[in-house]
Formats: sequence, structure tokens, C-alpha cells
Amino acid sequence: MAPNLLNRDFTATALNQKWVTDVTEFHVGQEKLYFSPLMDLANREIIAYNFATRPKFSLVKKMLAQGLSRLKPIECPIIHSDQGVLYGSAEWGKMLEGKAVQSMSRRGNCYDNAVIESFFAILKSECFYSRSYHSIAELQAEIEEYLVYYNQKRIKLGFKGLSPVQYRAQYLS
Repeated sequence: MAPNLLNRDFTATALNQKWVTDVTEFHVGQEKLYFSPLMDLANREIIAYNFATRPKFSLVKKMLAQGLSRLKPIECPIIHSDQGVLYGSAEWGKMLEGKAVQSMSRRGNCYDNAVIESFFAILKSECFYSRSYHSIAELQAEIEEYLVYYNQKRIKLGFKGLSPVQYRAQYLS
């Protein structure tokens, strides 16, 4: 297991310095939808994500590939996750080699990845619990629409009342 390099320091002074990720599960009838986002701690923007109906490595592989494709050659972010089997795999480690530095929460400690856990709580509160969905396809479309809102319009008091994209454009470009 990788060390906890983040150590609950959820601040970043530049883009692509610190990323956090995790997987959350949604139930629609008898079906499940797994969602894996990647968040940049500099502005709390969801920079990559993927969905799947099973929690297989392909879920996080595609998300990570999207995130890594954004990097400039000199950038090498810390990418923090829990100790889930997907993040402890040799394939995950190989994808990170020379591109990102792995950091992992302590076992069973959700506070070590509190920012992404908080995002999941907000997402489920604003987009899932108050609505009913007929299919996971309908839910996935709604989450994708919500991510546009979250990144481009949903303000954050900690970022001077700006959305993640607005904050990036104004202060991090």
C-alpha cells in the first residue's frame, strides 16, 4: 500500500498538483451504477470520470487515462485514493509510473479522503435522493448533466463565490 502523502492537506496552489478519487455506488431498482470521478484539489473541479455497472478495474482505468491525458510533461500530481482493491492493483501502479505519485488513505478512515466523500454527499443530496430514476442510463445522464452544473455554475464560498471553472480561469491560469 502507498503511504498517505496527502495527510489531510486538501489545499493545492496549482492545477494538477493534487488529485483525489474514489468510487461510489448508486442503486436504481435492481441495478447498480458505479461512478468514479477524479477531482483536482486546486479548484475542486471534476476533471475526469467514468461509469460502470460493475466495480472492475476498467472503471478507474478509463477515468485515470482521461486525467493523465490532461497533464503537461513536467506535471506529476499526487493522486490520493482509499485502499480499495482497484487502487492497490499492479495495473493502477503501472499507469501512474512516471506520471503521478500514489497516496492512499489509512485503512477504514474516510476522513483521509474527506473532499471526495463530501462531493459524493453533495451529489447524492442534490441529484439522487430527492428524485426517482427508471434506469441507470437515466441516472447516468442526470449525473453527467449535474457535473456540468457543478463544475461551471455551482459556487463555492471557499473559492470567493466562484464555480470551479470560474476560479480556475480567474486565479489558476
